Amino acid sequence: MRLQSLTSQDLISTNQSFSTKDETIRYLVHQLYQEGKLHSEEDFYEAVIDREKLSPTGFEGGLAIPHGKSTAVKEAAFAVATMEVPLEDWESIDENNRVELVMLLAIPENEAGSTHLNLLAELMTRMADPAYKARLMEAKTSEQFFTALDHQEEEKKTEQQTPAKKMLAVTACPAGIAHTYMAAEALIRAGQELNVEVTVEKQGANGIEDRHSKKAIAQADAVIFAADVAVKDPDRFSNLPRVTTTVASPLKNARKIIEEAIEKSELAPDRDEYDPETFIDEEDDDNKSFKTEIKDSIMTGISHIIPIIVAGGMTLAFAVLVSQAFGLQDVYAEEGSWLWLLRQLGGTMLGTLMVPVLSAYMAYSIADKPALGPGFAAGICANLIGSGFLGGMLGGFLAGYLIKYMKNNLQTTGTFSGFVSFWLYPVVGTLTVGSIMLFVIGEPLAAINNGLINWLEGLSGGNAILLGAILGAMVSFDLGGPVNKAAYTFCIAAMASGNLMPYAAFASVKMVSAFAVTGATIVGKKYFTKPEQEIGKQTWLLGLAGITEGAIPFAINDPLRVIPSLIAGSAVTGGIVAFFGIGLNVPGAGIFSLALLKGQPLFLAASVWLGAALLGAFISMVLLIITRKNRLKKQPRTEKEKSNVQMKTAVN
Repeated sequence: MRLQSLTSQDLISTNQSFSTKDETIRYLVHQLYQEGKLHSEEDFYEAVIDREKLSPTGFEGGLAIPHGKSTAVKEAAFAVATMEVPLEDWESIDENNRVELVMLLAIPENEAGSTHLNLLAELMTRMADPAYKARLMEAKTSEQFFTALDHQEEEKKTEQQTPAKKMLAVTACPAGIAHTYMAAEALIRAGQELNVEVTVEKQGANGIEDRHSKKAIAQADAVIFAADVAVKDPDRFSNLPRVTTTVASPLKNARKIIEEAIEKSELAPDRDEYDPETFIDEEDDDNKSFKTEIKDSIMTGISHIIPIIVAGGMTLAFAVLVSQAFGLQDVYAEEGSWLWLLRQLGGTMLGTLMVPVLSAYMAYSIADKPALGPGFAAGICANLIGSGFLGGMLGGFLAGYLIKYMKNNLQTTGTFSGFVSFWLYPVVGTLTVGSIMLFVIGEPLAAINNGLINWLEGLSGGNAILLGAILGAMVSFDLGGPVNKAAYTFCIAAMASGNLMPYAAFASVKMVSAFAVTGATIVGKKYFTKPEQEIGKQTWLLGLAGITEGAIPFAINDPLRVIPSLIAGSAVTGGIVAFFGIGLNVPGAGIFSLALLKGQPLFLAASVWLGAALLGAFISMVLLIITRKNRLKKQPRTEKEKSNVQMKTAVN
């Protein structure tokens, strides 16, 4: 953008003497009016003053950029004044700022989202360069200032030095707008002065921009966190020396920060040499396959609602247990009582908050922070139309992909690109997603959701056993893999819709494979190798916590025998739990779920639930021993030895 096209020498005043901010603003407004840029001098002055009331327009280093958007402006323009004596009454982000350069922006109201943001971004980016700002401040006349506005830097030398160091940086401020980008620019320029290659990831209002790849992290010497908020995914940089500072620090002394990073990198122990082949097939977040993105979105949403379900369910359970244990049913039912309030807290978390959080974080996984608002809106709509978990998931996809499309096709760059994220993405996204959810797909979704709930509630006898058996088989089919996760997602969805049986079956089955492996290596000890026996001694502990992954070494070594053995016992367990209609309304697995079971008197429910797990484990244990015994009979001695070597490799 050529700044000279939006001003003139007559709109530039150097070495002025003003005593107050208001005097300065009135003078520059008058200059714009004199040059024919305004319909009304007074109306535009009022627009500027109204903007001043919202937040400071002073920055750091003597800079202030007041601005006004008004129908009183004929065409976009800006007026400039430099001060002989800095102004001290200008509200600034930096409380020590003394204003000596003022640029007043006049923007027509219909250009508020385009020219306004682009001009602000261009000014802030240029002002982050100390050399550029110095040229402006050194101008003695309006002609010199006007020339310096678009002064072209000297051409770079054809032969550039190889950077001595490679530094990564992450910048982030609470608003995610000005300082995030200004700090990034300051670090890059300081790096150029020190012959250090600085690459910056901006974590602003638009989400993560220019995300550091695994390859870049592997090649880097150190990382700089210049942030006033928590940095996202900091563990990515755990192997790098780190300098942590505020987001404003690079604006004051970026050179010192980079020098500190260089010093830390030289003191750090040598890391393994970078192998370029390691990251050839790296899949960055921006290039995920559609299938991977869908899976990650679902898992992200579910992972964020688990704490809500656990906290809400336990709070509700606490209120119920207290009321029953102490005979406080009347208090429990009395509106406004402490037990009633606790019940409302737990119920609201489960019934009101859960689905919007699911939708929001599914959308967040797809399109980052700008998708949170539309994602929450989609979840609220799902509650309003009665489409529950199913509607929440669809709304999360809808919000995520809509915002992703907008980010790819409605982009802005520069310091103030975050304003688009603050206004355009959430407002347009919310209205669009909300309208589609409420007026287009609402009734069909609600009908499907109600049909699913009625089907689950109507299951009994053979149908319930079949569902439980299928869930049990899915849990142990790949021991924590995609099929297991699909069963988990279905059970969470059923729980969100009010049907508690599927998750109770899921939680019980999660113990089967681990118990079976332990039993098989103890009872049929002679058929298993020493490494297998050592694994068996530990897996039962994992089983108590509902962790199936302990059986993976066995499944890897002999999948055609081990997996069917585990599936058989798991299907029996799932079928028994489903047949007795036992429920579980708090996500979890393993022995810790015993006290939270529903649908039968607690002792009976706990006995059946745990007994089903033990029976399934026994069946799988017997099958594991039989299949191993048959396998060994068919193998010559050399094959047995080979099997032992394979098992040791799998364990290691």
